Amino acid sequence: MFSSRRTLSAALTTTAMLALTACGSSDASDGSSGGASSGKPSLEVVASFYPLQYAAERVGGSHVTVSSLTKPGAEPHDLELTPKQAGQVAQSSLLIYLAGFQPSVDAAAKEAPQRLDVASVADLSLHADEVTAVDSESADDHDHDHGSEHGADPHFWLDPTRYAKVVTAIGEKFAGQDPTHASQYRSSAASFVKELTALDGSFSTTLATCSNRNLVTSHTAFGYLAQRYKLHQVGVTAISPDQEPTPGRLKAVTAYVKANKVTTIYTETLASPKVAETVAKSTGAKVAVLDPLEGISDKSAGTDYLSVMRSNLNTLKQGQSCQ
Repeated sequence: MFSSRRTLSAALTTTAMLALTACGSSDASDGSSGGASSGKPSLEVVASFYPLQYAAERVGGSHVTVSSLTKPGAEPHDLELTPKQAGQVAQSSLLIYLAGFQPSVDAAAKEAPQRLDVASVADLSLHADEVTAVDSESADDHDHDHGSEHGADPHFWLDPTRYAKVVTAIGEKFAGQDPTHASQYRSSAASFVKELTALDGSFSTTLATCSNRNLVTSHTAFGYLAQRYKLHQVGVTAISPDQEPTPGRLKAVTAYVKANKVTTIYTETLASPKVAETVAKSTGAKVAVLDPLEGISDKSAGTDYLSVMRSNLNTLKQGQSCQ
């Protein structure tokens, strides 16, 4: 009888230990060190839109799962989160977002266990009124609804050097949350930054030779790119791609294009070409597509950030008459 009880006790003890082990394994898979032993990613990351998603994927590798709140082909600034997406943010390991760019994400960010706002890292120093004015007639056309509450241009990723700073910050954030793989996160971030440095070099070398440095775009999404490579951006509309230009604005930009011998007006992948075509028709300029890289779709001239940026460079080389 004693032997039978001892056998039963040992069996119960073994069962209890197995249950505790299973429970511990389950907890670890959601924490900072269980990814390697369980075979599951250590971090579940939610990115608010494509450039942040791509950076997180490049840095995280197999140790991180990344999902984007903005669907491919959708304008990220139009995003309205569903209850399911809000719950996804609340249950994530980390939310990566740009404060002021997507109001619905800003609201959901308050419920995220961990979050990384890249605004301060990216240094959103450009504002709508710094890049839209052609003359005093267009002063009433400034738009401060797209971007931060101060009218900041959110498109920092079009300057590879600013994007590189965000990549490094993501690597450090991942390393802090998952110390087991910290060296891998930092190494992946450094590798991606090296690619971005090479991309920046290509842009600098090519755009330094442009005979026309006036960049006329359908809307002013390319301020950081223009600032980095010493181009002068003029937008037919301001920061919001949905804004309709006034007759005065169209007249002013048309006159500017003629006076400065601008040969190319740039429209965008996800926006209507109507505005750019209107100016082109009035001036004899041609229309080309320059991608602000807010997302990747079947209309994109590439499959990821790097390939689309290289396509943008080739477009600029032709449109700005660069050697």
